[in-house]
Amino acid sequence: MARRADASAGTPATVALARAGIAFTVHAYEHDPRAAAYGLEAAEKLGLDPDRVFKTLLASVDGALAVGIVPVALQLDLKALAQALGGKRAEMADPAVAERKTGYVVGGISPIGQKTALPTVLDESAILCETVYVSGGRRGLDLELAPDDLIRVTSGRYAPIARER
Repeated sequence: MARRADASAGTPATVALARAGIAFTVHAYEHDPRAAAYGLEAAEKLGLDPDRVFKTLLASVDGALAVGIVPVALQLDLKALAQALGGKRAEMADPAVAERKTGYVVGGISPIGQKTALPTVLDESAILCETVYVSGGRRGLDLELAPDDLIRVTSGRYAPIARER
């Protein structure tokens, strides 16, 4: 997997991956502003199994922000996220706070290259994939990389944090 040279795809996420020497592929698609579920839109437009496309969600765990990354067809299990981080209680972060802390807009929040480094947990189902897709830092842009490289670049960890809708 090689980096695709595309100046228009330059985001803090692609810059962080390049600096870390991590192989990734950029996948752009035409984002529909009417799309209700950004991650499912990405899977559909890129022709991918939704189990390989992951969404980045911010939550407050015992008052501190954290990142949970789960397959787009599933939900973040807040209790499991709190447990994975040694906390007791978690709730979804306010979207405005998520945008301010990450530097990205909702629907385009990448787990990579955020303004503020946050504790990050990737659902353990990612281990079953050779590569996964995450937001590249804007709507209509996904990055493909190995799950272990995603863990490495985010200083994250694996845990069972996804549940059925």
